[in-house]
Amino acid sequence: MPNCKTIAICNQKGGVGKTTTAVNLGIGLAMQGKKVLLIDADPQSDLTACLGWRDSDSLPQTLTNKLAAVMREESQDPFAGILSHEEKVDLVPSNLELSALEMSLVTAMSRESVMKNYLSQVKDNYDYVLIDCMPSLGMITLNALTAADSVIIPVQAQYLPAKGMTQLLSTIAKVKKHTNPNLAIDGILLTLVDGRTNLAKSTVEALRENFGCRIRIYRTTIPVAVKAAEVSSKEKSIYAYEPNSTVSKAYADFTKTDRLNELNALLNVDKRENEIVGGEPDEGEEPPKKNRGTWKDSRTP
Repeated sequence: MPNCKTIAICNQKGGVGKTTTAVNLGIGLAMQGKKVLLIDADPQSDLTACLGWRDSDSLPQTLTNKLAAVMREESQDPFAGILSHEEKVDLVPSNLELSALEMSLVTAMSRESVMKNYLSQVKDNYDYVLIDCMPSLGMITLNALTAADSVIIPVQAQYLPAKGMTQLLSTIAKVKKHTNPNLAIDGILLTLVDGRTNLAKSTVEALRENFGCRIRIYRTTIPVAVKAAEVSSKEKSIYAYEPNSTVSKAYADFTKTDRLNELNALLNVDKRENEIVGGEPDEGEEPPKKNRGTWKDSRTP
């Protein structure tokens, strides 16, 4: 599709819900009639396994093959090996071979743009491309950020994952400066939220205080739930596994196309500081405080 949007789902911290978000955002968009391609950019291949391909090492074509062909300037059928899931999303799978390829990327020509060059061959067939990034800020993740139009940052509502935001934002700023000046941050998605605990509440407050003036923090949050943990082994989305759960309803709200389009229209790039400035707050959300200081834990007196 000529207006295909590529979104990297990224956080260098593991266990924050990147893969769960990629699956349910992608399938949620597909349920709205959008054509969606999921990219498993993690050698642990969790996204591939979640969608039913558990023996990823036996797959004849993976993201590794696609990127290697670009690096060697070999001709290839870019659609060969793309898998189709019953819930109407396509997948470029991954396996452990991606780790070895990442080391090869260090010496490759235009090393940050290899994934972008591959996606340019397939993205016109889709409305959305969602990249599930690995929990690191290595060459594969830099490739994903260079290829993306925007980033969604899942953050677990706990203190330590939130502190890692500073390093991630620094990396995104460097990518904007050197390889992808149009990269935007769509927003921070709070995941595994247990609203009953003081820890979750204080972390949300700290995120809003320290980053809310620069980055949109989605009003929708993803609650912690047993069903959400179970679904990763069921080879389907939360909508198919437990359609009436709180997690299913939260992701359904998050994936409303008009909501994503509204965010895209509201986001602006502050070129003087090379950072993202959020738009107006969501309905029912307090305007963010104008605080551009370093990380401050709101629980500290």
